[in-house]
Amino acid sequence: MAQKNLLVDRFEAARPHLLAVAYRMLGSASEAEDVVQDAWLRLDGQDAAGIEDLPAWLRRVVARLALDRLRHRRSRAEVPAGETPEQAAPDDLEAEAVLLESVGAAMLVVLERLAPAERLAFVLHDMFAVPFDEIAAIIERSAEAARQLASRARRRVRGGPMDADRRRQKTVVEAFLAASRAGDFAALLAVLDPDVTFRADAAAMRLGAGADMAGAEAVATAFKGRARTAVAAFIGEGAGLLVPAGRTLRLVLRMEVRKGRIAAIEALAEPAVLRDLRIGAGEA
Repeated sequence: MAQKNLLVDRFEAARPHLLAVAYRMLGSASEAEDVVQDAWLRLDGQDAAGIEDLPAWLRRVVARLALDRLRHRRSRAEVPAGETPEQAAPDDLEAEAVLLESVGAAMLVVLERLAPAERLAFVLHDMFAVPFDEIAAIIERSAEAARQLASRARRRVRGGPMDADRRRQKTVVEAFLAASRAGDFAALLAVLDPDVTFRADAAAMRLGAGADMAGAEAVATAFKGRARTAVAAFIGEGAGLLVPAGRTLRLVLRMEVRKGRIAAIEALAEPAVLRDLRIGAGEA
């Protein structure tokens, strides 16, 4: 009994790290809990005395279980981009909020667009500093292949080179987002070009993005007090806003920045269009 209690204590000590790995892999607090619980069941059926590095062993088990789930998602009919996936149960909402804050909504959307092996390699190496040799054993490839997967994922997460112009664009977009959330009309006007235009595709209009308009006052009025769930990201060569629904991308506001002000905004929500966009969180 004492040995079992010791094993439980060691597992509980590792639980926060295992949950962090599982959540970043899966983007769901409830699924992360399930995977970590499955890891415990596997550990409970093992001779733990023969496990040299228990935390690393548990991490490998959690990573493999999460990878299996990601692959299963890919094999099913996927939820189209722009539609809301299954909702978290009320008891999971607080955990989802805490974990989402730790990862970032933009990062979660980008991670969801990676292939399962890319996501595993990136999450384990770039977020948790797991050696490529260990990652290679999980995905059953060479260490060099694991390194290439992480590198490819890293480029997609960043969304392109982080040069000075892209940073300036994101700063302008973030100022727009802050002013919109705060309902600060003057601050919105300050960041909008006087002749700014707004365009929306049919799907975005159905989601309530608004009709086409032009002029800083019209656009500022339309966005005052809105964009509360949006997050700044890189979209193609420029910056813009993502509006996620859970781990799914619901709406994109693609913005054109000229001379430090937003000159054009394009709202996109057609699923086929969203799938083809090159989106990066600008992190990592």
